[in-house]
Amino acid sequence: MAQRLALQRLLSLPARGPLASHGRAFGTSAGRRNTFNVQDGGDFQDRVVNSPKPVVVDFHAQWCGPCKILGPRLEKLVSKLEGKVLMAKVDIDDHTDLAIEYEVSAVPTVLAMKNGDVVDKFVGIKDEDQLEAFLKKLIGA
Repeated sequence: MAQRLALQRLLSLPARGPLASHGRAFGTSAGRRNTFNVQDGGDFQDRVVNSPKPVVVDFHAQWCGPCKILGPRLEKLVSKLEGKVLMAKVDIDDHTDLAIEYEVSAVPTVLAMKNGDVVDKFVGIKDEDQLEAFLKKLIGA
């Protein structure tokens, strides 16, 4: 909790240094705009369930080795789709209620959601080709 508050304070500071003159701030790349950390159940409802775009939901944990491999791989592919799909990251230790609601029994678990419904899912780690096929199926490409 203290780390989260410190990070929020850091992110709220005005931009300084070489990046400030270019109108950029920490974490504003295109990939970051399409990927977000779920803050609570209401945030999940607003940004995932009610999203007009398809959403990939990555249920993960800090202590999970495969999650640390899958997460960045998935984020990279989502950013390549340039806004056609969003990615929500849910830490199961912080949001146990969501993990239970969506029947997450192992991590990583990735859900594909469209119009508030789970339309596809996988558990475990996948290579880039498998992830691309998963995303293409979700967006109908």
